[in-house]
Formats: sequence, C-alpha cells, structure tokens
Amino acid sequence: MKLIRPIVQSESLRVVMCWLGALYVRFVYTTSRYRTINGHIPAEYWDAGKPFIVCMWHGRMLMFPYAWPRSKQIYMLRSQHRDGEIVSRTMGHFGLRTISGSSSKGGTQALRAMLSTLKSGDCIGITPDGPRGPRMRATDGVVALARLSGVPVIPVTYNISHRKVLGTWDRFIVALPFSRGVFMWGDPIEVASNASKEEMDAARLLAEETLNNMCHETDDLFGQDRIEPHTDEVAS
Repeated sequence: MKLIRPIVQSESLRVVMCWLGALYVRFVYTTSRYRTINGHIPAEYWDAGKPFIVCMWHGRMLMFPYAWPRSKQIYMLRSQHRDGEIVSRTMGHFGLRTISGSSSKGGTQALRAMLSTLKSGDCIGITPDGPRGPRMRATDGVVALARLSGVPVIPVTYNISHRKVLGTWDRFIVALPFSRGVFMWGDPIEVASNASKEEMDAARLLAEETLNNMCHETDDLFGQDRIEPHTDEVAS
C-alpha cells in the first residue's frame, strides 16, 4: 500500500499505468480465443440505433472493451476516486468515454449527463456494485436511470479459462493470456416510467440475480470456483 499510494498520486505515473494496462488487455485478447453468448441481444439494439444501459459487476470489467464494438459510442459512469480515474483512462485507450459522478458526490450532475447521453442515442455503462461495494449487490441507481430514461438495462459479463482473482473487495478478475474466454449477454430488463417502489425493488433484484447467475454460469463453464456475492445486506 505504501508503494501504490505515491504511484496513484503521481499524474505521470498514472498515465504510464493506464497505458500499460491497456497494452496488457490487448495482449491478453490477442493471445486468447473468445466467443460471445447471446450476442444477438445487444446487436438488435445496435442495428436499430437504439440506446441501452449496460450493467456489469466491477470485478468483471477488465475485458469489456472487446465485448463492445468500436463503431458504437458508449459512456461509462466512473467514480471520482483516483482508482476510478485509472480505470476510465485505461478504457479510454479503447475509445470508451466516461461520465464522472457517484451517489455521494456529483450524482445529480452525472444523472443529467447520462440522461442527455441516452436521449442523444448513445449507450451508458454502469457497474451497479461500484465504486466500493458490496460486491455483486446492485444499488438502485441503474434501475432508476432506466425508469427516467425509458431505455432497458442489459447485463453483460465475461470470464476466462486462466485467471487471477484478486483479494480486493470486488474479487477483481485479472484475465491471463493464452486462454479461452467468453462474453455473455443477458435479456433486457425494462422499467416502466411509473414503476412503484416495489416494482423498482423487483427490477433491481432481477438485474442483480441475472448478473450473478450469468457469472456463476461462466465460472461453471471453465470448472472454476464460483465467485459469490457479498453476504451483507444489499445496499440501497
């Protein structure tokens, strides 16, 4: 930790770190073989020019740039912490743009920016358990955005045959090279503009359970131990 802190506080070192991170992601992808499950789901929206909200767990976002076509614009919501900046800069090497904000700071401004982005026809990406967890437990922000914008939430996850699971709060998956990988998309989740609190809670739970089931399915696919959600009470 004493070594990492000065690195993330140094602007020049953060630039180098993000460049190296993007280089590593490219290396892993080019040395591995990936396939996509249910790719027709987002393709229907891409082909029709319809926006949607992508949701993925924080711990499974490393390879997301290769699940997304470079011809389609997406804005990722990032936290205002330094680690959020590192992730967003790394994603930026692949053409993914960001909107800065969080539930505790800059939330209202970020919400307006996301609504404007969706209205313009571009997509939004959210990690509903970020930036600090609890792991694999969705807050209500993603379904609130779906209700206000009138566009669906589509879950996505990835896994890879050779991986390193870090001991961080999100059990971040570091994909290793020379592997077999998979991207998996889930069915769209619609939230009515007049949804009640109970309906909002049900939609949030559906998004959470769908993502967790997808993650478990991809863990089983490679015969790996399942990464389980945090067992504390779900955040709200």
